[in-house]
Amino acid sequence: MASTSAFGLKDPSLLRHQGFINGQWVDAEDGKKFSVTNPATSEELGQVADLGLAQTKQAIEAASVAFKTWGKTTAKERHDLLMKFYHLMQEHHEDLSRLITLENGKPLKEAKGENVYSSSFLEWFAGEAVRTYGETIPSASSSLRNVVIKQPIGVVSILTPWNFPSAMITRKLGAALAAGCTAVIKPPAETPYTCLALTELATRAGIPPGVINIVPTHSNISEVGREMCENPTVKKISFTGSTPVAKLLSKYAAGTLKKMSIEAGGNAPFIIFDDADIDAAVEGAIACKFRHTGQTCVCANRIYVQSSVYADFASKLAEKVAAFRVGNGFDEQTTHGPLIHDRAVEKVQKHIDDAVSRGAQLIHGGKRLDGKGSFFAPTILCDVPKDALVCTEETFGPLAALVKFETEDEVIKLANDTSVGLAGYFYSRDIGRVWRVAEALEVGMVGTNTGAISQAVIPFGGVKESGLGREGSKYGIEEYLNIKYIAFGGL
Repeated sequence: MASTSAFGLKDPSLLRHQGFINGQWVDAEDGKKFSVTNPATSEELGQVADLGLAQTKQAIEAASVAFKTWGKTTAKERHDLLMKFYHLMQEHHEDLSRLITLENGKPLKEAKGENVYSSSFLEWFAGEAVRTYGETIPSASSSLRNVVIKQPIGVVSILTPWNFPSAMITRKLGAALAAGCTAVIKPPAETPYTCLALTELATRAGIPPGVINIVPTHSNISEVGREMCENPTVKKISFTGSTPVAKLLSKYAAGTLKKMSIEAGGNAPFIIFDDADIDAAVEGAIACKFRHTGQTCVCANRIYVQSSVYADFASKLAEKVAAFRVGNGFDEQTTHGPLIHDRAVEKVQKHIDDAVSRGAQLIHGGKRLDGKGSFFAPTILCDVPKDALVCTEETFGPLAALVKFETEDEVIKLANDTSVGLAGYFYSRDIGRVWRVAEALEVGMVGTNTGAISQAVIPFGGVKESGLGREGSKYGIEEYLNIKYIAFGGL
C-alpha cells in the first residue's frame, strides 16, 4: 500500500483504503484488495479493500436501519448537515482536487473546477431539502380535504463512473440525503479514493452512521451491482454509465419494480451553421469536445459543419488544438491529461483507423503518445463519412470528427439518427433557426451558442436510450421522494 506521503495531502487522514459500513471503516472479509493506478504514470497509487456480496448486504441492512431515524429528521436538520459537508469540501479543496488528478488524470486546474462543481450540488440540495412542498387539492365534497405530501423513498443504491469521481457522487448523494434517504454507494474501481475522502468529510459533518455506506470492489463488481439492484430493501437506484450496463441493471431492478434514475451513454451532435460566429464555435467545440480529454458523457461526438464554413472552422480548430499540451495533470503547462486506461486508448485508435479506412483525412494527432501513462494525441479528422464508427459509437476520447452537411433539414436528421439522446449543441445567430433546431434535436439538453451546459441548478439527463429521470435542479430531489395522497374525511 502506498504511503500517505506519496499522495501529498495536507490532511493525510482523508486518504482511506477501506469500505465504510454503518459508520465503520472495514476491510474485505476475505482480505482481498485491488490496485488503483495513476493513469498519467501507470504507477500504483495504493490498494483498496475489495468488498463482496456479504458485505454489500450488510451495507444495505445498515442503510435500512439508519433510514428509520434519518427519514424522520426535519428538512432543516438535513439542510444544516449538508451545508457543513459543503463547507468541509471548500476547506479541503486542495486535497480533494489533488486526489482527483492522482486517480483520474485530469489537469489539476480542471480537478479544482470539478471540486467546486461537486460541492455546489451539496449547497443546492441543502436548499432544496427545505422546499419539498406538498399541496392541497380542492375537493368536490365539503366534508373532504385532499392533501398531498412527499416522503423519502428509502434506501438508495448509487453506482457512479470514474470520469467525474467527485461530482457524480454528490449529484446523487446530495439529493438523496436532502430528501431523507440513506445510501449505499459503489464507487468506480478506477477512482475510489475521492469517494472515500468525501465519506470521511460527511462523517466529520455529522452525517449519522449507516446513512452513507461505501462498497468499493473490483473483482466482485457483477455480484455487488446485482445485489444493489435486486435486494428488496433497496427502493431506488441511481446509475451513471454505459447504456448496455444500464439495461442490465434495469433488468435486475425490474423484479421488484424499483424506481430508477439512469444517465447512460451519449453521442452528442455539435452543429455549426453558416451564420454562426465561427471563432465562438471553435472555442465552444474545444470546451465541449476536449474537456477532460474527451471523457465526458456530454462531449461533442459528431461535429457537423455546414459546407460553406467547413474549411474555415477546420483550420481554426486545428490551430487551437495544435497549442494543446498533453501531460501529467500536476504540470502547470498541461492542458490535457491522459485517458483513464489503455482500453480507452485502444478505442480511440480503433475509431480513427476505421474512419481513415473509409476515406476520412487525418489533419492533426492520430496516435498514442510515447512514454508511460495512457496518453493520446488530441486528434482532428476531416471528411468523416456518416457511417464511420465515430458517428455511431461514443468515442470517449480526444477525437474531433468533422462531417460536412448542406441543409438544416439534413443535419437535424443526421443529429437525431442515433438510439441515444443526452446532449446536443449548435451555433447559429438566426433566432428562428435557434428555436427550430433546439426544439427539433432529440436530446434531453441543448447547448445553443455554448459548449458548456453542466450546472447544479439545471435538470441533467437524456431521452431515448440515454436514460430516465433527471439529476440536479429542483427536479433532482423529486427522484428520491414518494408522493402520498391523504384524504381527510368526516369534516
